[in-house]
Amino acid sequence: MSNSALDPTPYAAQLAAKKARLQDLLAPFAAPEPAVFDSPAEHYRLRAEFRLWREDGGRHYAMFEGDKHTPVLIEQFPIASQRINALMPQLKAAWQGSEVLSHKLFQVEFLTTLKGDALITLCYHRPIDAAWQAEAEQLAAQLGVSLIGRSRGKRIVVGRDYVEEELTVAGRAFRYRQPEGAFTQPNGVVCEKMLNWAFDALGERDDDLLELYCGNGNFTLPLSTRVRRVLATEISKTSVNAALANIEDNGIGNIELVRLSAEELTQALNEVRPFRRLAGIDLKSYEFGSVFVDPPRAGMDPDTCELTRRFDNILYISCNPETLAANIAQLHDSHRIVRCALFDQFPWTHHMESGVLLQRR
Repeated sequence: MSNSALDPTPYAAQLAAKKARLQDLLAPFAAPEPAVFDSPAEHYRLRAEFRLWREDGGRHYAMFEGDKHTPVLIEQFPIASQRINALMPQLKAAWQGSEVLSHKLFQVEFLTTLKGDALITLCYHRPIDAAWQAEAEQLAAQLGVSLIGRSRGKRIVVGRDYVEEELTVAGRAFRYRQPEGAFTQPNGVVCEKMLNWAFDALGERDDDLLELYCGNGNFTLPLSTRVRRVLATEISKTSVNAALANIEDNGIGNIELVRLSAEELTQALNEVRPFRRLAGIDLKSYEFGSVFVDPPRAGMDPDTCELTRRFDNILYISCNPETLAANIAQLHDSHRIVRCALFDQFPWTHHMESGVLLQRR
């Protein structure tokens, strides 16, 4: 991406176009005008993944547009965090000077945080061994990062397999472990804005919150301070383990977390069948006044959407405005949109993150 592509004038036009698109999608539901939360124009992306391309006797960072045979060679990546941009040439110099590090290296992944933590994953088309680990340990110390080596059936961790982030919501700092390979919001500045919007939209309540698709507890932690209790669900083992660690690290005691999919929890609440993973949790003891959902791009399936209809308040964060609109269409006869927002997690693309608060009519 050229520096001219980061000119603020076209960025403002792109953001206005996204706002208009969201308004068009929500117009059938009489949605209020969305609050718009912009992004920094550069250095906003906290993760990046590059293939390596062999040319002129060396390996170079590369991305591909269209086919996999026409690479765009990259030296710097302006949309990525400053930490990633600082690490890119240092890492490249390291593999260029080491046959052990460079041999059959085909992909590099960076994971960083606003706090400045960094984890680099090196992927190989060959077995990695003790010799690789010895050089990786020296490199990790030199760069001040954690390193992970991956090859078929092998994973070697040098340091930690997660980064540590800190996000501030309503004046309180929350600490997060963000594991390698698990989903995290790529734009930390906008993520913090999303958390604060959701915190404000939910409001102070004296009942309980159900959260579906909780991930590593990104929203769970701050929202738990607004309600009496939270029951949160997530299906990914890696994310569940991270969420449990984050709950403990932040000293929060009113969250129960269960490893169930949204569909399975719907079955449990409808008493279709019992789940051993719910042993010791009395679902009937909860007084749910609100549900929070942050589903994948496909949105909520029809049964889960019907489940959310039970709640007076539905707080919905979406990474796909089309499936958001489809879910709202299913709920529109019982709930109305009282607040909505656009979060520009993905500048310079057509993608957008949005949020709505629906309340029972």
